[in-house]
Amino acid sequence: MAPRTDFPPVRACLFDMDGLLLDTEDIYTKCVNIILEKYGKGTLPWSIKAKLQGRPGPQANKIFHDWAQLPITSAEYVAENTMLQKQLFPDTKPLPGIVDLLGHLGRTRYWEVKDGATTEAKGKSRSEPQRVHIALATSSHLGNFRVKTSHLEELFAVFPSHRRVLGDDSRLTPGRGKPLPDIFLLALKTINDSLPAGERPITPEECLVFEDSVPGVEAGRRAGMRVIWCPHPMLKKEYDGREAEVLAGRTGEAGEVDLHQVGEIDDGWAEYMLSLADFPYEKFGIVVPPVEVEKEDCMKEVSKEIVAEV
Repeated sequence: MAPRTDFPPVRACLFDMDGLLLDTEDIYTKCVNIILEKYGKGTLPWSIKAKLQGRPGPQANKIFHDWAQLPITSAEYVAENTMLQKQLFPDTKPLPGIVDLLGHLGRTRYWEVKDGATTEAKGKSRSEPQRVHIALATSSHLGNFRVKTSHLEELFAVFPSHRRVLGDDSRLTPGRGKPLPDIFLLALKTINDSLPAGERPITPEECLVFEDSVPGVEAGRRAGMRVIWCPHPMLKKEYDGREAEVLAGRTGEAGEVDLHQVGEIDDGWAEYMLSLADFPYEKFGIVVPPVEVEKEDCMKEVSKEIVAEV
C-alpha cells in the first residue's frame, strides 16, 4: 500500500525507557548471564532476549524460565537477579542522542508560555509552532525505576511525575502490558488530563511513540499512534528481513489478538532509526526554539515548576 504522508504535526511524544532512553538492556543481559553461567547454562541468546524486551516482569520471567530451566525456583532467581541489578543499575547512562532529544522537546514549552499559557492555548492553528508534550511509558516497576534513575534526576525532570506511567501503575489492568496498547493510551490520558485550559485534547495520531522493543512497537501501533523503532543492533539483526512486519506491528508477539488493531505493511505510520542523535524534528512538524530562549523569564518560571513536582 502507499504510505500515508498527510499526518498532522506531532503534539505528544511517548517514551519507553529501558534500551531506548537508558543503556539498561545491556545491564539486564549482564545480570542474567552471570546467573546462567553460575548454573552452567551458557549465555542468553538474542532470540530469547528479543521475546523478553518490553514485557511486564511476570510475563518476561515465565518466558525466561521456560527456556532456561534453571535448577532454582523462580523466587530464588528473582532474588539473585535483583541483588545484581541493585549493584549495576546505578551505573546506567543515557543512550546517544537522548540528552539532546529530551532537552529540545522540553524547550518547546516556550511556545506555550512566551505570551502567557492561557493566551497561547486558545485558537492556535496547526501552522503555528506548538509545545510538544511528553510522557514516560515503561514496563519497569517503581522500585526498579528508582534504582535506574535516581542518579539521573535532571534528565528525567522533563517527565512530570503525573505523566509517568510505570509497569506497576494501579490504573493498568494486570496482564495487559506491551504488546497491548494500554500503557500508551494511559500515557496519552495523563497528558490530556493536564493540558492547559483551552488546549484541545491530543489524538492518538498526533502522538509519536519511541520504542526499542518489538512488543513496544506493536503496542504503539495498536494504540493508533506513529512509532519510531530504535532497537539495539543485535535485536535489529534478529529481525533482519522482517523490519516491515515489526513496523506494522504484525510479528505475532501479542498472540491471538484481533489483527484489525494493528497496522499494514509499509503504511507510513512507523519507521526505523539507527540512532536518536540528530533527530529530524521538522519531519514530524516539531519546531524547536533556539537554546537562547532558556534565558527568558517565562522559561525560568516553568523550569522551577517542573523541578518542584518531580
